[in-house]
Amino acid sequence: MITFGPGGNSVSWGKRRFPADLPQYLKELGLNGYEIECGRGVRISEAAVRDLPKLAEEHGIYVTLHAPYFISLSSVEEEKRINSVNYILESAKAAKSVGARKIVVHSGSCSKMTRAEATYLAKQTLKLAQKSLDDNGLSDIIICPETMGKINQLGTLEEVLELCTVDERFLPTVDFGHLNARTLGGIKSREDYAKMLDLIENELGHERMSNMHVHFSKIEYTNGGEKRHLTFADKQYGPQYEFLMEEIHKRGLEPSIICESDGTQAEDAAEMKKYFESL
Repeated sequence: MITFGPGGNSVSWGKRRFPADLPQYLKELGLNGYEIECGRGVRISEAAVRDLPKLAEEHGIYVTLHAPYFISLSSVEEEKRINSVNYILESAKAAKSVGARKIVVHSGSCSKMTRAEATYLAKQTLKLAQKSLDDNGLSDIIICPETMGKINQLGTLEEVLELCTVDERFLPTVDFGHLNARTLGGIKSREDYAKMLDLIENELGHERMSNMHVHFSKIEYTNGGEKRHLTFADKQYGPQYEFLMEEIHKRGLEPSIICESDGTQAEDAAEMKKYFESL
């Protein structure tokens, strides 16, 4: 089943209690997904561990988790790569504790090496990470490498798909806002989305494409790529979500879709879902 939800809390969340008030909040917006943001470190409240799994199951909420931003799969320093394996393991344990299956993992950087060298190091780190999950009884947690928004980062769509070949359980996190930013506004048409989806299917097969994780937001960019996240109210920067929803509908895909707009992520996720359901 396709799911839509926010990454973290919109401004409209206000002083609601987490996770007690999450089901009603999402229900009011017609949403059925939620991503826990652990970008600055894995910190899960006792209330979330105690209550979120049952609440999510009872109310049909698909929960995902974003691993720390400081993960560096392709660092030239071995210590940082080993630390990244530990951060992924910590994220997987947290995901398990709150009933989440997918963890979003940043791909890395290419600052001091070729893109091929960075990809090789990232693949080796991911192999160690998956082994660590398997050794710790977390084989059911899915590592989802993410496409990145800055041009000097590892994380083109092609690179992320190659990272996903490390293990057949991996699913890509395709952030279309990031891809638009790193191509300086390259996503303009339904055909552009279709080409990307065709590439994912050719590399990973239909089932993994159908079950992929999606991030979406409009993003301001400079010559270096991503600058900052915007809201759907912005008219200058893209990409537009309508063509993507049309392609997902046409192909019968069932991804988990998370909106990462700046402060209106829940409302913008609801807008996407409403458009999708109108098709």
